[in-house]
Amino acid sequence: MVSTRYEKITAADGGVFDAFCAVPDSDSAPGVLIFQEIFGINDNIRGLAERLAAAGYLVLAPDMFWRIEPRFERKDESGMADGVERVQQLDFQLAGSDITATLAHMRAMPACNGKVGGVGFCLGGALAYLFAANSRVDGHGPDAVVSYYGSAIRGMLDLAEKIECPILFHYGDRDPFIPAEDIEAVEQAMAGRPDATVYRYDAGHAFSNWDAPSMYDEASARVAWDRTIQFLDDHLRA
Repeated sequence: MVSTRYEKITAADGGVFDAFCAVPDSDSAPGVLIFQEIFGINDNIRGLAERLAAAGYLVLAPDMFWRIEPRFERKDESGMADGVERVQQLDFQLAGSDITATLAHMRAMPACNGKVGGVGFCLGGALAYLFAANSRVDGHGPDAVVSYYGSAIRGMLDLAEKIECPILFHYGDRDPFIPAEDIEAVEQAMAGRPDATVYRYDAGHAFSNWDAPSMYDEASARVAWDRTIQFLDDHLRA
């Protein structure tokens, strides 16, 4: 049975922030960090964390807006403007430091077997990419990363050569926030990597978010999730 709680993470600069934690029915499990959309750690992110825990993963979802508004949370499209405002205030360098602190916390948890992956959505899709490129604890970065429709990745492709782990991307072909040429740029940047895969779906932005009815695409979300779980199983359970 899955249990949930909040963990306290100590940031590199001494602050403390919350991370939603979902724990599987296991004494030792691989870990996964989930990175939020612009809506914060809401029902959708908590639900995804619980689904991952049910699949046998120890999960942490760090509050990436804690320096702006701790526990900020919005439910759906009605909170879009509030979320965008928080993103505009987000310091990505500090966010990267907080992600690394979360990775260190995860690896130190007794229930974590040492292997850690990451999954991110929207804003979190870009944060997952940064996680793969930049986060290292004692020289060891994540073991596998999945990025869902990260709109900022096109501007971060100079970091691609720093990614040392297998990485999987999900994009919607009808995404109004990510032009086709941006997806093509990611495909081209990853073309020479046997451990990188880019999937496209006949869907729009945030197609995995069941809490945002105008965006959610159940069929695409199901296929992408099955691929995500298989990818994590392949690289975190080997």
